[in-house]
Amino acid sequence: MSAPQVFGWCPGALRPMMSGDGLVVRLRVPMGRLSPDQIRRVATLARTHGNGMIDLSARANLQLRGVTTDSHAALVDGLREIGLVDADLAAEARRNITVTPFWQDGDDSHRVAQALAHALSSEDAPDLPSKFGFAIDCGARPVLTRTSADIRIERSAAGLICRADGAEIGQPVTVDTAADAALTLARWFLDTGGVTDGRGRMAAHIATRGAPVGSDTAPLPAAPVPEPGVTPQGTLLGFAFGQTTAESFAQLAELGALRLTPWRMVLMEGGTPVAPLPDFITDARDPRRRVQVCTGAPGCRQALSDTRDAARAIAAHLSPDSDDTIHISGCAKGCAHPAPAPVTLTASHDGHFTLIRYGRAGDPPQSAPLTVTQIQDRRL
Repeated sequence: MSAPQVFGWCPGALRPMMSGDGLVVRLRVPMGRLSPDQIRRVATLARTHGNGMIDLSARANLQLRGVTTDSHAALVDGLREIGLVDADLAAEARRNITVTPFWQDGDDSHRVAQALAHALSSEDAPDLPSKFGFAIDCGARPVLTRTSADIRIERSAAGLICRADGAEIGQPVTVDTAADAALTLARWFLDTGGVTDGRGRMAAHIATRGAPVGSDTAPLPAAPVPEPGVTPQGTLLGFAFGQTTAESFAQLAELGALRLTPWRMVLMEGGTPVAPLPDFITDARDPRRRVQVCTGAPGCRQALSDTRDAARAIAAHLSPDSDDTIHISGCAKGCAHPAPAPVTLTASHDGHFTLIRYGRAGDPPQSAPLTVTQIQDRRL
């Protein structure tokens, strides 16, 4: 069995990535917010130019699947009409920003995110690796600590800080200086050898070099990861296994505007839904929340087995007495959950998975290949 291929870059709207079910077109939605009209238009575009499947990524981006090379241009035109396409490929690649979904108009997160997006659109903005990203997390307590990012703007006991991912402390900043500080830190990353062959992440660089000079302030303790349900800002609805259909996505427009989150959930600004939403997770105890799963076959050309049908079958048999995360991966890359998990199931061939406890998808297997039925019998 050959090793899975690591591409080293992420798709966008202008630069899609070919997968097993066609092109994957990733939308980096400004401020993570879609109006009801944008929700409807995105759903229509997903059906018209793709296969109608929509993913919600771990960086709060939408992915439209099954787009063909012939339909891509028309899709981009449609996205441009509703303000979801950058001016050019370079601007799209640089604007890799995750914003706390709990921002309010004019608050610190909103102002810093807008300033950083503007700064990254400049021609003299640093040329960073494709996966390099920023987290804007200026609420009362950080909520994006577990979300992948390389530079973080967070709150400390005394104000805001700009922190390199992997460092425990950061540099004090203000709302007006945060964006410039983030770009200065990005240039430090480049100037000190953070990139090799076009790739590089801040945490790995910090592990060898230490935190940059001027970092002396710790962020406030992270808040717990939010759960589905009502919040002061609206209602959080989960995407089962990180994916939904265009038809289901369009239904959300009836609830008002939404904000994308990095927790496979959307925050509906309109309040509590009154109609049943069977395609979305509304209960924090829903066993589907315990399962982290990648696209799998046939959507991913590197996957050795279907993963989403396996996830549905396994979730239906999970013990209600456990909160352990189960990671189901179509190959050894472990894209859906790069960290160790209490239970990891890695596809070995069609319909079979090997079991790894407290490890990653690429770790040595601790079982012979098992069918989904055999896994269900183990009562994970």
